[in-house]
Amino acid sequence: MKKLEKYLNSAVENIKNDRAMALTLLTDIMKNINAGHQHKELGQVASKYLETLQRSNEQLVKVSALLQKSNPEFSGFSGAEKDNIYDLLEAEEEDVE
Repeated sequence: MKKLEKYLNSAVENIKNDRAMALTLLTDIMKNINAGHQHKELGQVASKYLETLQRSNEQLVKVSALLQKSNPEFSGFSGAEKDNIYDLLEAEEEDVE
């Protein structure tokens, strides 16, 4: 069980790092697009960063599912827990900007 926890913690840390990097780069690209620079080329790159963010969201869902499977007594997150998770993700995005 400790080995699984170690891998899950590592996965979550990697997800956070990927999200932070993608958001940083996406923000930079958006500034250039808004300034009128190479919209066509930068738009394609921005799309790739958005795909990275989407994959990280999917990874978080998979990690949550693994945690749920490893704890059969877990019956889901309460409304307050969901709100807290959402607030943490929003705060992380604001820190990157």
